Amino acid sequence: MSGDALSLDPAELRRRIDTTKAHPARVYDVFLGGKDNYPVDRAAAAAALAANPRGYLDVRHNRDFLRRAVTSLAREDGIRQFLDIGTGLPTAENVHQIAQRIIPDSRVVYVDNDPVVLAHARALLTSGPEGRTDYIDADFRNPAQILEQAGKTLDLDQPVALCLVALLHFMEDEEAYPIVRELVEALPSGSRLVLSHLTEDLNPENIRAVQRTYTERGFTFVLRSAAEVERFFTESALEVVEPGVVPAHRWRADNAAPVPERPDTSYLATLDDIEKVRYADINDVTDADINVYAAVGERR
Repeated sequence: MSGDALSLDPAELRRRIDTTKAHPARVYDVFLGGKDNYPVDRAAAAAALAANPRGYLDVRHNRDFLRRAVTSLAREDGIRQFLDIGTGLPTAENVHQIAQRIIPDSRVVYVDNDPVVLAHARALLTSGPEGRTDYIDADFRNPAQILEQAGKTLDLDQPVALCLVALLHFMEDEEAYPIVRELVEALPSGSRLVLSHLTEDLNPENIRAVQRTYTERGFTFVLRSAAEVERFFTESALEVVEPGVVPAHRWRADNAAPVPERPDTSYLATLDDIEKVRYADINDVTDADINVYAAVGERR
């Protein structure tokens, strides 16, 4: 693992974990039915769900967009290298699992700066025998470090899919656009940018209520329009591929999202609303449920 991240002392990791403030990666984990979160994260997720009771569809469809995008890039375009920044906590169908199922020798580098993610990073390194995975403990705001470390696993002279999924709405413009540009400019022709982003274009009342629950907890939370999302591509000399910048559930929705196995009704009755989310069938979705744009761009 890059930067000797796995050699960090457990006590040092615990010191870095702030359980008094919600963290975006851990709140995301709550909505995905994970266990690697704290009461403060579950409270933030519950508040967001109360503000928008079908808001879990944003999180789950955002994740399913990543599944479809990686599948498409590996299967149709032959992309075999992925740089996933803002990885979040390990969950079912991580990028390397999807890519290596299609191209066994795929290489994947994960990047995050959350110590909780670092504590579970070994789960992200279970590469197939022909491929490689690595984890970098680094901040998105330090692209030079990310590229230097990623170059130890990825061949940066060959196409790379840069995945920035549900990350950039936690950054103000003066950081977000230049950093994306710097990362993309370091990648060769044929590389891709996989991007998703929250917006108020689609259902403003719902997402603004959610935004308030996050900003009250100290998060930067920037909702961007379709034009502002497209700017991440145009400013980095990327051509957005079909179907363009679209609501996440409409990006190449040619294979339905997996349906979780539902427990019996009596067990469901014991769960609170946020715990029930993991068992929901997200194929029951309308345009009125989604506040996430998704797109993929290619570097010519």
